[in-house]
Amino acid sequence: MIYYFTVATQGRYGSSDWLTSYQLMFSDTGHNWKQYRQEDSIGSFPGNSNADSVVQYKLQQPAVARFLRLIPLDWNPAGRIGLRLEAYGCPYTSDVMSFDGGSSLTYRPGPVPRQGSKQVISLKFKTLRNSGTLLHAEGREGSVLSLQLERGKLQLLLRQGKTLNISPRRLTSVGSLLDDQHWHLVVLRQRNSQLNLTVDRHTETVQTDEEFSLWDLMVGASQNPDAARKNFQGCLENLMYNGVNVTELAKNNDQQVICRMHQLFTFCHFTTTNFHVFPPLRPLDCTVKTQNIS
Repeated sequence: MIYYFTVATQGRYGSSDWLTSYQLMFSDTGHNWKQYRQEDSIGSFPGNSNADSVVQYKLQQPAVARFLRLIPLDWNPAGRIGLRLEAYGCPYTSDVMSFDGGSSLTYRPGPVPRQGSKQVISLKFKTLRNSGTLLHAEGREGSVLSLQLERGKLQLLLRQGKTLNISPRRLTSVGSLLDDQHWHLVVLRQRNSQLNLTVDRHTETVQTDEEFSLWDLMVGASQNPDAARKNFQGCLENLMYNGVNVTELAKNNDQQVICRMHQLFTFCHFTTTNFHVFPPLRPLDCTVKTQNIS
């Protein structure tokens, strides 16, 4: 994986061939592509005005991917499509956890967070399944917050009380079509009775009728054994809880983490309706790739 942060374009040397506008797309697999969009939702980038000058663009949000694709949109009407391209990036290293529907991870942190302190959970996920339980965060009083995919949307649920037969209440939902095989960033922030749920760049804020401190995390599986079909199937990356890298703890077999999974740290690849896991790739050097296209 490469952490792309800048692209630069130039026309074909000694010609009238250059691009004036283009799009960027990124992919983990080389088959399923996602268009890069700027924060103003404009999907195109300005190109060149001649063949010699270099136009460099720093990505507002760096992209993490294995492959980059440039799509010409417009070019010099007196010439043809011509391009010299440089992409600037560095290796992106992370540990990815694979969940097959029967896997789970439980994290029990150390000191109990004081009442009123800010709690933050963040992770990235990708999946082909439109439904499944990402995680539960259990409070000291027995209240449970859940992040659950339902028809491609991420729902925030609250169940009050320790009895499993009490139906959880949906607080909010964010996103759509989150089962698109791409990575999605999820951040859950809680302070007192206020909850902020962010999926990618979209945030919803809700108020609960009680204050509680998050405590244990259960990732990848439903609390109800009879609801195994709702367990998460896909990949999680960089699971963080209040600044603690839970993924790293699991990798190091920390006693605070209990793992129930066949293969924990893998590279995930999706094909049709199934996903497969492969050994981690070799580390990549930080390089600048240059290619002439005409």
